[in-house]
Amino acid sequence: MDAKTSSAALSEDAVPAEEAGAKGVRRSRVSGIDRALQVIDYLYETGSPAGAYAIAKAVKAPLSTVYVIIDDLVEKNMLARNADGSIWLGARLYHYGLAYARSLDFMSVATHEMHDLCREAGETVQVCGRDGDYMLVLAMADGPSHFQVASRVGTRVPLNWTASGRLLVGHLPEGERVELFKRCARTSPTGRAEIDARTLSDTAGKAFDERLSIQVAESDYAVACIASPIVDRDNQCVATISIVLPEQKVFSDENHYAEHVRASARRIEKLMGWRNH
Repeated sequence: MDAKTSSAALSEDAVPAEEAGAKGVRRSRVSGIDRALQVIDYLYETGSPAGAYAIAKAVKAPLSTVYVIIDDLVEKNMLARNADGSIWLGARLYHYGLAYARSLDFMSVATHEMHDLCREAGETVQVCGRDGDYMLVLAMADGPSHFQVASRVGTRVPLNWTASGRLLVGHLPEGERVELFKRCARTSPTGRAEIDARTLSDTAGKAFDERLSIQVAESDYAVACIASPIVDRDNQCVATISIVLPEQKVFSDENHYAEHVRASARRIEKLMGWRNH
């Protein structure tokens, strides 16, 4: 497919032919970028590879347009085509993400503290943030044991499944928390995650006030998590730092881990200049 054909397909559903000209060209380019972002966003939000037809249907774009966009993005390494023909995010996006992460003071500070906590506690440590109705693992340091954690960097989990998820919305007004959990609460694979919106709201508010949230086997069997909120100068939970460990260890030495994780959150806030909030 030549450049002329590609350009025409990219602007196929953007600008009528009679609107050609400088203004029309600019609008068609914006439309092409928007369509490309819709494709990338769809893959990111679903979290799994998909075929061109499924993508076109989801983003409500002409199949011919989506084919051209996918081919162009695959060629530029923004997307990758698997052996079965399905499409997934490409390595170039990963490099962009790394560059962006390096530019963020917060992630630099939080990642450093994450590795320190990993050494102190001898367990896997994660830094998590909120992505809409989901908790997102932003960074992770594997502990020295052979204990395997299913949630890796980039994993998105419903907010009601995790200790971090509840903390991330704990600063919100009660009514807003209730409405949020009514919308997003899901039954977890283990069936142990709370789904009642008001109970979740109360738990989230209390955990935020106490700067500690603990969940045991709610999202994964035999896995526990002890998390503390990282709170900015506006008293909002911008992220969490958490220790992920086998559930039997929580009951044997809960206070030990709780003290470690709270102290780590406080150090991040102090380094960011937020401790006087």
